[in-house]
Amino acid sequence: MLFRRWYVVLPTFVLCIGATLFVYTRIPVTYTSQGIMLITIPTTGASVPDDPELVNPRSNPLVTFDYGLNMTASLLIQALGAPEMGERLGVPRGGDVGYKVTNGSTNPELMMSGPFVFVEAEAPDPATATALVAKVMAQADVELARRQKAVGAPPKTFLTITHVVEPTTPEAKKGSRSRAAAAAAALGLMGSLTAAFAVESFVVHRRARGRRTQGPERRLNVPAQSAPKAEQTV
Repeated sequence: MLFRRWYVVLPTFVLCIGATLFVYTRIPVTYTSQGIMLITIPTTGASVPDDPELVNPRSNPLVTFDYGLNMTASLLIQALGAPEMGERLGVPRGGDVGYKVTNGSTNPELMMSGPFVFVEAEAPDPATATALVAKVMAQADVELARRQKAVGAPPKTFLTITHVVEPTTPEAKKGSRSRAAAAAAALGLMGSLTAAFAVESFVVHRRARGRRTQGPERRLNVPAQSAPKAEQTV
């Protein structure tokens, strides 16, 4: 059937290829940059003797959780990933520039990867992506210090952030373009097949209707046979 209706399949297939190329070229290329941070305890420990006569020394409350530094990393991830924080960093909601802060997994609530903080930024410009990662990593230092002051942690016990991986060289992210082109190709192929089947169904239906209308006309046009004459007898 496809070979028989090539005059329908071929144009629609060409249109499908054109639509795929159009979608692929219209989707802008975005660039991603990444950075990794590690939260560490000072070499003097997370507690200081406030008074030699006291049994219990003063400790940093952010380290006294059951999960230790993992909990602190999770709190920092939640703070940096808030939409309000993005607006403070110059990243409006719904724009083509964005970032995400995780612990290396898709669920930031899981604290199985240790006190690591992963930052990934995406932007249509490579320099913008790198600058955004650096800005988020710098804000992480500010947020961690601010929250330790808020809970009254002794300055000597302040946790620090080590930049394990500085903002990486931006890489082009072509996954969105490929997915959009694949979706356009699939829809175009379905459209060409649908058009071919529609034309085939229309032609078959028209032929069948023609046969039904021609049948009675043929029966009406058949000449009637004359009755045989009776023999005359003398």
